[in-house]
Amino acid sequence: MVTSRLDYCNALYMGLPLLQFQKLQLVQNAAARLLMGLPMREHIQPVLKALHWLPTAYQIRFKAILFPPPHSNLGSFDSLFPTSFSSAEVFVPDAHDVSPTVTFLQELPSYQSMLRRRTSTGTQDYRSLARSTSEESRSLIERIGSREPAKPLREYALSIAEKRRLRVIQEANIKYLSGWAQWKQTSRKSWRKFVEDTKEFLSYLELWRHDIRNIEGKFGTGIQSYFSFLRFLVLLNFVIFLLMFSFVTVPSTVSKSGVFNGSYVQPSLKSTEPECTVYIVSGTKGLIYFYTYIIDLLSGTGFLEMTSLFYGYYTVDTVHFGVVRYSVPLAYLLTTLAYLSLSLLWIVKRSVEGFKQSLVRNEDQFQSYCNKIFAGWDFCITDVNAAQLKHSSLHYELKTDLEEERLRQRAAERTTQEKIRIYCLRIFSNLIVLTVLSACFYSIYRATVYSQENMSYDKKIKLEENLWIQYLPSIVITMINFVTPLIFSVLIKLEDYSPAFEIRLTLMRCVFVRLANIGVLLFSLWTRITSCADPNCETCGYNYKLYPCWESQIGQEMYKLMIFDFIIIFAVTVFVDFPRKLMVTHCPSKACQWCGLQEFDIPDNVLEMVYGQTICWIGTFYCPLLPAIATIKYFTIFYVKKISLMHTCKPSARPFRASSSNFFFLVVLLIGLILAFIPLGLSMTRIRSSKACGPFVYFTHSWDVIAHTINRFPEVLRKVLSSVASEAFAAPFFMLLCLILFYFVALARAHKRVVNQLREQLVMESRDKLFLIRKLTEAQRLS
Repeated sequence: MVTSRLDYCNALYMGLPLLQFQKLQLVQNAAARLLMGLPMREHIQPVLKALHWLPTAYQIRFKAILFPPPHSNLGSFDSLFPTSFSSAEVFVPDAHDVSPTVTFLQELPSYQSMLRRRTSTGTQDYRSLARSTSEESRSLIERIGSREPAKPLREYALSIAEKRRLRVIQEANIKYLSGWAQWKQTSRKSWRKFVEDTKEFLSYLELWRHDIRNIEGKFGTGIQSYFSFLRFLVLLNFVIFLLMFSFVTVPSTVSKSGVFNGSYVQPSLKSTEPECTVYIVSGTKGLIYFYTYIIDLLSGTGFLEMTSLFYGYYTVDTVHFGVVRYSVPLAYLLTTLAYLSLSLLWIVKRSVEGFKQSLVRNEDQFQSYCNKIFAGWDFCITDVNAAQLKHSSLHYELKTDLEEERLRQRAAERTTQEKIRIYCLRIFSNLIVLTVLSACFYSIYRATVYSQENMSYDKKIKLEENLWIQYLPSIVITMINFVTPLIFSVLIKLEDYSPAFEIRLTLMRCVFVRLANIGVLLFSLWTRITSCADPNCETCGYNYKLYPCWESQIGQEMYKLMIFDFIIIFAVTVFVDFPRKLMVTHCPSKACQWCGLQEFDIPDNVLEMVYGQTICWIGTFYCPLLPAIATIKYFTIFYVKKISLMHTCKPSARPFRASSSNFFFLVVLLIGLILAFIPLGLSMTRIRSSKACGPFVYFTHSWDVIAHTINRFPEVLRKVLSSVASEAFAAPFFMLLCLILFYFVALARAHKRVVNQLREQLVMESRDKLFLIRKLTEAQRLS
């Protein structure tokens, strides 16, 4: 471990004085004495000679000469080998002279590989390539030295000696510049330094910076990635809340308060039945008991129904800010599209790093094994218990790899009869999964119908009964989310998959169940909204008797799902995890110890967050202030989960790396966003908007406000938009997108080839080291 750390990127130290290598040399000396079991006073040179270790400074020079950059000036090769020859003669074969001066160096694996590559690809002159690269480097130095560089010198692909020479050239040229040029150069440097200092200062203002680093130090990067993901959701919901509050809530509120002049939506009775425009908020008249306010606060009914929290409050059509005419319906629809697009771009931007890593890194089994052995340890861990857990997780990974290899060998040796039996068992297991899903979806449908039919605002009904009826769909969905993963974990054991594939398949099934439950709930509500036996419903387009303002009632369902999800997360932590911790700690019985502490399972916690965020995306259109509730919810959950992790839970035995975890989290979140697009798009374009509330009373569908706005544009602009939306523009645009996509695919393939070549070069470097060590050992024996 110590030697690999000393060898990592040590070519950057080339050219430094020997005094600067003293600290690195002391580390190498201590490692050598520890390895040989010698006292600290023992002379180091015989120890290094016995281990075949070069001193640090000479090891760096040996590595640099072995693979010299084309533009580098590393000195002669004579300092390492007595025979006089240059590094280019050995490692860069010329087109006319293919044999190096020293005979045994022809046997180097890198030299033989280079000769084979030249034979297969043609007669490329590597000397001319090196000379051309060196000339390009010199021209870059002259071009940058003649003027102020656009970026700091450390960001240029130059050696340290060339950067120093460039710095001397720039300092010499300053005195020949005019006063104005010197002032511009100084101002540019000051501005660059100000930007860097500002970025550094803003990093200290990052939300939960110290807490997340503390979690990373105690439990590693896998759990830290979950809390970083939670911070991302807090920021995302806060930005969505700012959009809806600024462009929808504030204009409507200031217009209703009389600060600015505005007009309200009033449906025309000529084109609309009078029954469609009746909307009476229940439970707000007469004597109101105290517990009614509790019901209203938990369910979004009563005094909350006509507040700015829900869709029905926004009945303002136009707000006049002086000469500016602000259309609230258009702003409502465009803001909804804006927060969905912003979420999509933000998620894609954050996941692109993990996606690039998954494209480039196509690990085989040997590489995966090497990564676990040599790079599997998480150096951010400082806690003893977390270190022991990480040790156990690495042991678990190695056991899993061995088990997967054993299963692959067993699968290859299966007979035809065994394969038929396995496939039949998997088909039967998937049929059970489909049966379970069908039963879950039907339960949600029946619970929703029962809740909507028996929901009552009668004050004589007890508090518990009323809450039970209103929260019945949320309770059923929560129970399904808890029970189905247990069923899937039992069924997956019967299907005889590899351990890694078992985890992935179980997670994908759980993701599908959680997100599909929301879809079934919305389908149940929309079935009730669009079906009615009264002939007047055909005129209104929806069931106006049960749902006079159906958008607000869907918003209430999303509001209840959000509140109930937070209550369940908080209650499980306080009333399950904490008593379990006390029981395991203070109860010595075997039953309590067998129960153990609750594991902090990262995938399950992430699925909870994705489930809640999908509810927020869908419900924001019907409940514009729902992102504010989601922000407070996730902000509180961060501290609840942190306390639970620190005091009541233990990290999961299944390891999760930060890179793979972040990519997995964002992919699941992207699936939830795509699901949110479907019901919102259908409600905007297929279901008629309410005629008794909301900003879209004048329009048949919410999307019609776009066509209404375009019709008010000038004639020339309408023709331009019409041509852009026509097939004549769509076909060339599609071809252009295909060309751009082809370019980026080709670029990704080229980058992947470069990565493969670099991997081959690393392999050749290790083989060359082994070869040279063997030759030096033979020469030492002969001497």
